[in-house]
Amino acid sequence: MGGDKAPAEIVKGALRAHQEFGIPVLLVGPDDGSLGDLGPLPLLAASEAIAMDEDPARAVRTKKDSSLVRAAEAVRDGQASAMVSAGNTGAAMAAALFRMGRIAGVARPAIATPLPVPGGTPTVLIDAGANAECQPEWLVQFAQMASAFVTRRYGNPDPSVALLSIGEEDSKGNTLVKEAHALFAKGVGVRFIGNVEGRDLLQGVADIVVTDGFTGNVALKTLEGASKTFMGILLTVIGSTEETRAAGDVLIPALLPYAANIDPEETGGAMLLGVDGVCIISHGSSSERAIVNAVRVAHDMAEGDLVGRVREAVSR
Repeated sequence: MGGDKAPAEIVKGALRAHQEFGIPVLLVGPDDGSLGDLGPLPLLAASEAIAMDEDPARAVRTKKDSSLVRAAEAVRDGQASAMVSAGNTGAAMAAALFRMGRIAGVARPAIATPLPVPGGTPTVLIDAGANAECQPEWLVQFAQMASAFVTRRYGNPDPSVALLSIGEEDSKGNTLVKEAHALFAKGVGVRFIGNVEGRDLLQGVADIVVTDGFTGNVALKTLEGASKTFMGILLTVIGSTEETRAAGDVLIPALLPYAANIDPEETGGAMLLGVDGVCIISHGSSSERAIVNAVRVAHDMAEGDLVGRVREAVSR
């Protein structure tokens, strides 16, 4: 029931994931006919829904029969192997944390978001919004969890880890960054390559970029906004005159592969790492295609025992 285009696009995406890829999907929502034709997909009834503007923790505590809470409980109870939501991000995190619980040893779960790298494998940004204030030790653990995720998700056995700062030098950054850098430099079981700056996020400089959730979310939303603005300018210019339209006829087919590469709907959403279950948080504007990709990633992460790999990484 979550997302700007719910429930129609969510149901379409779930059906397509099942029909095209054979993935079993359990829908969670009201059993009153409002979801439309569900085809062969089973439905776990939930009479409530958490709105995008509701307080996450309060909503999860009070709306115990909401689709988000019931979905998290389905993973906890073994009815499902993973949870996908395009709804209220904070509520999805709270539901997963309160119902699935944290992996033993994890200080704080964190959101790992793939950032597109044109022509290359995405860079994973962690934390992208779960923890506004962090401790240095948490950043180290974010890197350990993200390394396990990148290895499983992208087949990279030794991903590089960088720390987001205001300069590449070891001396740059606030107290959190400097203290985290000192911990990483001692050796924490990941391949640390030093600091990177905001301009490096889409350049493929590192496989994983670690930061606190406040900075990470600001960086993520800035990139989304800049990308949208640039695309708007490009389309406006191409359609402005006969000459630019003619040039567009030549350029657009060549640009399409790059556009697909940086399309956030292709990434499958962000991964909440550190909870005792697979949880994918999709963009609020997710379409049918985005849900298909999110379900596929969720299926792969469940099949590949991502939770077990994260548990091993943290314990080491």
